[in-house]
Amino acid sequence: MLPGTTVTGDESRESRELPSFTEQFVSSPRGAQLARRLAVQRMEEWGHPPASDASCTVALVVGELAANAVQHGRVQGRDFGLRLALDAAAGLVRIEVADAASAKRPSAIPPTSYPEGESGRGLFLVDVLAVRWGTVARRPVGKTVWAVVPITTSGLE
Repeated sequence: MLPGTTVTGDESRESRELPSFTEQFVSSPRGAQLARRLAVQRMEEWGHPPASDASCTVALVVGELAANAVQHGRVQGRDFGLRLALDAAAGLVRIEVADAASAKRPSAIPPTSYPEGESGRGLFLVDVLAVRWGTVARRPVGKTVWAVVPITTSGLE
């Protein structure tokens, strides 16, 4: 987990040592784009080529969470963080995106899609693609939005 993330409940068992990738990015659209690109690169290093379902799913979720961190979680002068953790045995990747905005947390209610709206679809996509997702507080400030996505075909059925 990213530094300062508070772990509660069943999330603590997911923090065991797994192959992982952690990086900080400038809180800008370019930073969100770079986070997505590096996530695809890491997935390829873990044996999932860029065109694979697993890599595309991770890229989409990272892109949505990073874009939300930039758009809704940006605090002047503060970066956002990305962490990926591969649990190959379980066929899962945990994605964590941390920002410095404590007060702006996604709703705990599953999002709905608004086809006519210009926004609001990102967390709907995360909800559809992830096995589970949520948010936890970061200490001393901020939040981490996390999602666990399957990287095997059997996990999507």
